[in-house]
Amino acid sequence: MVIVTRIRREVLTLSAAELGPDNPLPPLRLQDEMHRVDERDREDLPRDMARRLGHEPLRSLLPVRLRDGYGRTRTPREFAALVIENDRLRATVLPGLGGRVVSLVHLATDRELLYRNPVFQPANLALNGAWYAGGIEWNIGATGHTTLSCAPLHAARVPAPDGGEMLRLWEWERLRDLPFQVDLWLPDGSDFMYAGVRVRNPHEHPVPGYWWSSTAVPEDRRIVAPAEHAWEFGPERRLHRVPVPDHGAQPPYPADWFYDIPDGRRRWIAALDADGHGLVQTSTDELLGRKQFVWGSGPGGRRWQEWLCGAGTGGYREIQAGLTRTQLEHVRLDAESEVSWLEAYGPLSAASPENVEERLELALPRGELDAAHAAWKPYADTEPGEPLATGSGWGALEVLRADWKLPGTPFPESTLTEEQAPWRELLRTGTLPEPRRVRPPGPTLVAPHWRDMLETAPATPHTEYHLGVAQWHAGDRAQAVRSWERALPLAPSLWPLLRCLAVADQEHGQHERAAERYADAFDDLCRERRDDGETWTAACAALGREAVEALLRVRRTADARAVWEALLPAIRERGRFRLLEADLLLAEGRPAAARAVFDAGFEVADLREGSDALGRLWARLGDEPLPARYDFRMRPQGL
Repeated sequence: MVIVTRIRREVLTLSAAELGPDNPLPPLRLQDEMHRVDERDREDLPRDMARRLGHEPLRSLLPVRLRDGYGRTRTPREFAALVIENDRLRATVLPGLGGRVVSLVHLATDRELLYRNPVFQPANLALNGAWYAGGIEWNIGATGHTTLSCAPLHAARVPAPDGGEMLRLWEWERLRDLPFQVDLWLPDGSDFMYAGVRVRNPHEHPVPGYWWSSTAVPEDRRIVAPAEHAWEFGPERRLHRVPVPDHGAQPPYPADWFYDIPDGRRRWIAALDADGHGLVQTSTDELLGRKQFVWGSGPGGRRWQEWLCGAGTGGYREIQAGLTRTQLEHVRLDAESEVSWLEAYGPLSAASPENVEERLELALPRGELDAAHAAWKPYADTEPGEPLATGSGWGALEVLRADWKLPGTPFPESTLTEEQAPWRELLRTGTLPEPRRVRPPGPTLVAPHWRDMLETAPATPHTEYHLGVAQWHAGDRAQAVRSWERALPLAPSLWPLLRCLAVADQEHGQHERAAERYADAFDDLCRERRDDGETWTAACAALGREAVEALLRVRRTADARAVWEALLPAIRERGRFRLLEADLLLAEGRPAAARAVFDAGFEVADLREGSDALGRLWARLGDEPLPARYDFRMRPQGL
């Protein structure tokens, strides 16, 4: 048998916005998350679903940072890509951007099976901010798009079960502290791309688990799944059981439909064009759920699609597959356990929606997929061969700390970087080193073992700052405040501590004191700032925005204006700050000037999915309808 599968490097050029720096302020609060169910609604849900809806939902983004440094200016940029190809399929993967499969072409018909986005435009849809549309993405961590959406993964060649090659992608997911891997290969003689996925819990305690594979397909596709009912999650943000929508349904507002597939039925979902051609995704039974997401036919949904993909490029919808029946649930991963499954993506042609499963069984029998999963499992432990891309050093730090053995997913010390250096020193000596130069603090590690180390380390101001962040993450907010207050008298940099204390004040309803601390923090940052480089600029922008918002909340408009004027001109020109300026002008009693900001035009690059900030501020300016360019509304007015 001749194996013709090849893995090669390639350069993919896209019209792309710069990703920019991470936000250096620790995210002490979650971003707004749309996918939450009211406690009262759980009473009417199946018992197992209601239990998983309440199983350890995400309460903090720490230790991950927000990614909000991107803009809206796009220029041609080159991205390192990995291409897997045989005589039937060609898959293009971006290991530096979450391992996204951005293209899957069926060579015999020259059909692109996915929605291939012609641009790379980050937007605020991931749990930690930056996310981009298109292709197949691997979502791990918690409800929503993974924090790894725009992050690099490790990648390497690995032997495949049929004697060919696999592309292995792996990383350490930091929200739940879990290593995972995705093995992609094209079996000899098959029209399907296989994805073998494994998530491991190496800890001596249970950990909440989450996984949804999300595939963008052209918007005009009919979506078919083996179910007669679905759990709908629409703009009212309630979960209720409905008949399966029409195959090409487009409600006015964005909606999720989680297909209620009967027990024992094969797990699959297909997206077909008007002639019955398209993509099918299927898996072994471990991947229980199937979902369809649509942006809706209303102006807000149309604007989001145009914003994410560019005008005139055609819209998309998503078909997804996950570990639970709905995307609002988490599963329990027992101590020192793992879960794995096999997915398959390939072309399918069906004369009608009713015979999709029959056609799928002919193209890829269910028993054959189960056998392929069993054959892959021993290869999941195979050590990677030629390295093709490098991810983060956080997995190496955790392996160094716990001396874990994770066959198949090595995290060598050579991947450690400057970010991990102080934590490696804490692990080695018991002391968190003081920064060698004045700069914004680095990221904080917050897991219990790191918090324990911080508590026993010498109590320097730098250590107390990080300890307070870890205590805050653990829910011990009073102790966090005490740690930050202890650090203040001797701290060379006051602004990181004052900002944390200001957030704590806001959480306790002390908004006047929070505003005062924010103003002091920003003044201290301006005195300390060493240059106008990327790191300091990101700190000034993040703190300045929070300070202006806090001051406006307590009607200290003159102080808010002083912070605004102290921002660099390049920061004030950003869309987010143009919106903030309009709010400030309105607070100063200058509605005409605020209206002029809207008339001049701006784009809030990091507008959060579901946010109605633009519409709310516009409504304060008059009775005119919200201009289309600012209409990102995902819910009817009044909801």
